[in-house]
Amino acid sequence: MRSILFTFLLLLSVGLMAQRPGGAGSSRGAAGGQNSNAGHFYGKIVDSKTNKGIDGVSIQLLGNRMDTATRKATSTTVRATITQPNGDFSLDNLPVMGNFTLRVSAIGFKTVEQKVSFGLRMPQGAAAEGAREQMMSMVDKDLGNIKLEQDAANLGNVTVTATKQMFEMGVDRKIFNVDRNLTSQGQTATEVMKSIPSLSVDIDGNVTLRNATPQLFIDGRPTTMTLDQIPADIIDRVELITNPSAKFDASGGNAGILNIVLKKNRKTGYNGGIRTGVDSRGKINLGGDLNLRQNKVNFFASGMYNERKSIASGITDRTNLNKGVQTSRIVQRSNPVNNGYFAFIRGGFDYLIDNRNTVTLTANYNRGNFKGNDQQHIDSLLIASPSFNRVQQNGEGNFKNLGSQFSFKHLFANPGHEWTADINYNNSKNENNGLINTQTYLSSYQFKGQPVTQRSITEGSTRNWTFQTDYENPLSENKKLELGARASIRDQENANDQYFLNQRTNEYVLSNSISSTYKYTDKVYAAYANYSMKVNKWNYQLGLRAESSTYNGTTIRDDIQGKDSLATFNVNFPLSLFPSAFLTYKLSDKEDLQFNYSRRINRPNFFQLIPFTDYSDPYNISVGNPGLKPEFTNSFELAYNNNYKRGANFLANGYFKYNTNLITRYQYPDINPDTAHHYSSADSVLFNTFINANNSFTFGLELTNRMPITKFWDMTVNFNLFNSRINVNDPKLPNISNQRTSWFVKWNNNVKFLKTFSFQFSGDYYARTVMPQSGGGGRGGGGGGGGFGGGPVGTAQGYINPRYGFDAAIRKDFTWKGGNSASLSISVNDVFKTQKFSTYSESPYLIQTSERRRDQQVVRINFGYRFGKFDVNLLKRKNTRDLNGAADQIAP
Repeated sequence: MRSILFTFLLLLSVGLMAQRPGGAGSSRGAAGGQNSNAGHFYGKIVDSKTNKGIDGVSIQLLGNRMDTATRKATSTTVRATITQPNGDFSLDNLPVMGNFTLRVSAIGFKTVEQKVSFGLRMPQGAAAEGAREQMMSMVDKDLGNIKLEQDAANLGNVTVTATKQMFEMGVDRKIFNVDRNLTSQGQTATEVMKSIPSLSVDIDGNVTLRNATPQLFIDGRPTTMTLDQIPADIIDRVELITNPSAKFDASGGNAGILNIVLKKNRKTGYNGGIRTGVDSRGKINLGGDLNLRQNKVNFFASGMYNERKSIASGITDRTNLNKGVQTSRIVQRSNPVNNGYFAFIRGGFDYLIDNRNTVTLTANYNRGNFKGNDQQHIDSLLIASPSFNRVQQNGEGNFKNLGSQFSFKHLFANPGHEWTADINYNNSKNENNGLINTQTYLSSYQFKGQPVTQRSITEGSTRNWTFQTDYENPLSENKKLELGARASIRDQENANDQYFLNQRTNEYVLSNSISSTYKYTDKVYAAYANYSMKVNKWNYQLGLRAESSTYNGTTIRDDIQGKDSLATFNVNFPLSLFPSAFLTYKLSDKEDLQFNYSRRINRPNFFQLIPFTDYSDPYNISVGNPGLKPEFTNSFELAYNNNYKRGANFLANGYFKYNTNLITRYQYPDINPDTAHHYSSADSVLFNTFINANNSFTFGLELTNRMPITKFWDMTVNFNLFNSRINVNDPKLPNISNQRTSWFVKWNNNVKFLKTFSFQFSGDYYARTVMPQSGGGGRGGGGGGGGFGGGPVGTAQGYINPRYGFDAAIRKDFTWKGGNSASLSISVNDVFKTQKFSTYSESPYLIQTSERRRDQQVVRINFGYRFGKFDVNLLKRKNTRDLNGAADQIAP
């Protein structure tokens, strides 16, 4: 894999060296890089009566040329072409900075003229590189259907905003532009999430949104990838959909959706970049990307190789109780080290059938290998014969993930009127091999029995098919209709074999009681409709989604005699309706007020339903509950957004979530049939299962403010205050209700100095809080360190202690006349070594505290180089229909 990536980077470097110095071959309009010829206008000319395309229409784009003799601007033709038989036209290689007049003429038709422009101004200094990349990706404009014999629709000046706000508020989401985030360069999406307001990231990289785990989407679709498998350098923006509309899955519980939008370039010509870096542990990262657009094909590819070494330490102190009396105490100290790599390759192409129809094929492949070792010391106290264990764990994990998407997009004549259809396929596999050697000693350091050597071999795979189609139709300037349907099919298989070494024969023997094989199929079918309307300053959206699902599971387990025991179960969840509503009032040009509501569902997953008892840990036995019901969430949110001055933005959110049948973890004592003869008390072993709590609710207030302190310093502060409560009112169960008011704050500073330097300093503080209400089914990443959704499963009996930390980074930017650029950055996480993750859990059967630290003060150095030609003179079409080939210098 490393060889493949080195070859990829070498090819990019050869492409770099092949460029002629000084931008040779560029047009006069782009000389010196002053006016890049990256613009692209296209559209269709139709008969106003028949609405059919007209062939052979003359298209001229006029601009102002500076007369060198008179020093005055005179009108001249910048580009010209004639329409194709279906009426399509396309004007490429246009200067992006200037004002133009589009003239459309044909024999027998009235001449039509309209003003068009890209409205761009190139910023200077350190911000130039990022803004330039943003602008270049926004100068591909559809002028729509232009009708002859009638007055043409006045498109006005086509204006493109050159710079992005740090965050924006959409109708149903908050958008955070993170492509220039310094502290996450050369890392993974986990580090990106630490800089996002509203999100909480624990020491293992588990992400929560308002104290619950969100669904992870990539480019608007569910994925089997985890956050620690996604390179940070390929992320363009992050969308937080705290209250999803009917367009999105109703599944996923009460935490909303975390949608990661990857970078994708459609600039005419070619461009790309290479990246490399190293951290203070000697681990390197390499990456590169390339984009090529010519004629009707847009090709893009990127790759990354990232080595990681994770070092952690932890201590867990657990006291077991029997009717309130301490029976034993176990203190466990661990020092795990995880060392390995992951690699990511992504590529695809867009094929423009014509100006209105596009097919896209994308694929990504990533794999990783991590080797871990852990030396544990476990003291067993408060028993008749105190002892301790020394445990040596060694393991190796491999994961592979293949994802692909085939999509079709059709644009109708009216802007915003479109139909899309796509097929998504994801296939992930993981293999883990572990060896655990345990030696027990008496307090006098004498051996207590023979060492126990356990070997585990697990293999798993997940295949996910998603079929989706969406239709959007702006019925008028103020009305919009959205329709769609979706089907998702997920197959998962897992084999878990546990062996113990027979000391006499020196052979491993399969342990039937703690080994298992299972597989299941999960199917979800849905359809939705959204209707939006704008009336004066009011904008509302009403939606309804219908959704149903089924589970079909099979477990295979060897009994004590070695015979297979086959168990199957089916769970059908009936058709349910999920309404949503969004109401926005525009207080002024800078202020918006929004209220929204949605109903969602969190269906119990396979691991919570499976009627199989896991005896792998004799102190914590787990069993599923096939009688679990889905939990339903009703979410309400009130938001206020104010762009109160240039470069500043204030966002306030009040929210309330009410859950019924909340799925939460529950513990009860029982007898372990495999080891019952070792225990004198029948209630000395704990079983962990899941139950439906009566209800729970969460309400809170979130404030986010981005403010320019000076011309060179801007600050973003995010504050979140919330209360969580879980209610269990069942006379058959103990009182395990719990509530807590908590808060956290995030602080981010960006400072620009000496024109080409940038400095970023960020920090966060989390007060004591209740354990997240819902959790996932493991990391699924093969031990990559910091997976998604693998945090503590919801419980009514515990909390997380306060924690805080700070990160910092500095970057130097370089730019050249030809448009190429580079950057050198240095970053360090947990600057003051303050990050400590500790929890407290309590039940009638135990009291447990835990404390862990991980990867403190890791320094990273990263270098990136961007290159490209946006005027495409090296990639001119051979069959161009242009009447005038070169653009003269355009006066603004």
